[in-house]
Amino acid sequence: MNSENIEKKHHLTFEEMKQTDPDGSEFWMARRLSRVLEYAEFRNFQPVIEKAKKACVNSGQNVKDHFVEMHEMVRIGSGAERKMDSYALSRYACYLIVQNGDPSKPVIANGQTYFAIQTRRQELADDEAFQRLKEEEKRLFLRSEMREHNKQLMEAAQQAGVVSGMDFAVFQNHGYRGLYGGLDAKAIHKRKQLKKNQKILDNMGSTELAANLFRATQTDEKIRREEIRGKNNANRTHLEVGSKVRQTIEELGGTMPENLPTPDKNLKKLEKKAKSPNTKMVNSGHSAKEER
Repeated sequence: MNSENIEKKHHLTFEEMKQTDPDGSEFWMARRLSRVLEYAEFRNFQPVIEKAKKACVNSGQNVKDHFVEMHEMVRIGSGAERKMDSYALSRYACYLIVQNGDPSKPVIANGQTYFAIQTRRQELADDEAFQRLKEEEKRLFLRSEMREHNKQLMEAAQQAGVVSGMDFAVFQNHGYRGLYGGLDAKAIHKRKQLKKNQKILDNMGSTELAANLFRATQTDEKIRREEIRGKNNANRTHLEVGSKVRQTIEELGGTMPENLPTPDKNLKKLEKKAKSPNTKMVNSGHSAKEER
C-alpha cells in the first residue's frame, strides 16, 4: 500500500470512528483511538492523554468539556467484553492528543493533519460572529488572516532553508499543487481567467480562502514542530499538507478548490470600501514573497 493510500485509510478510519451523542455532538472513544494510533497498551496511551489535558488547560478550555470520563466496553479473551475506564473525546481533545503523540508514526502524522483541519473547520462553523458576516465580509476576514499566516509560514520556511524569492515561489507552488490537484499558481491564475496584475488570493470565495488558510497554518506548524530542514524537505512538506487538505475536502463531499466559482468582485475593491468592525484590516501591500 503506497503512502497516499495509507493516508486515505487513516483519514477514513478517524472519520468512521466518530460517534454522535443525542445532542448531535461528535466524539471519539479513547481506548478505540489508542488502538488506531498504534498503542499496544492503554496504559502507554494515558500519559499522552494527560499531556493533552494540560495543553487544554493552557489554552483556556475546560478539560471536562473535552475529556469526559466514562466506561468503554473492551473485548478480552474468548470474545467476551469487559467495561473499563475510558474517555469520550471531543474533536479538540483528539487534536491535542495527536499533537502530543509520536510524529514518526504515519498514523500520528496523518491524525495531526486530520484533526487540525476538522478542528479549524468547526471553529469557523461555531463562530457566531463569523457566521453573521456576509460573504464579502468573510472574504475580507479570511484574506486578512491569510496575510498574517503567510508571514508566519514564510518565517518557518526561511528557517528550513527557503531563502530567495524564487525559492519561496517554488515552495508556495508545491502547496498549491497539493491542494489543487497538480495546478500551480500560474495554472490557477489561468483557470480563474484573471488579468495579469490580479492575485489569485484576492479572487477567491470564503470557502476557497478557508482551504488555503488550513494549508498555510498546518504547513507552518508541521515545519516548526518537526524541525524540518532543507528547502526540498520544506517543499515536500507543503505538497503533502496541501494534498491532505484536498483529501479531507473530498472525503467530506466538498467541492475541489479549482472547481469553486470565482467571485465577481476583486478583494482589492472591497478592501477600499470595507468599514465593518468585524473585519481586521491590515496593510494591503504585499511583500515580494507573499503568495499571488
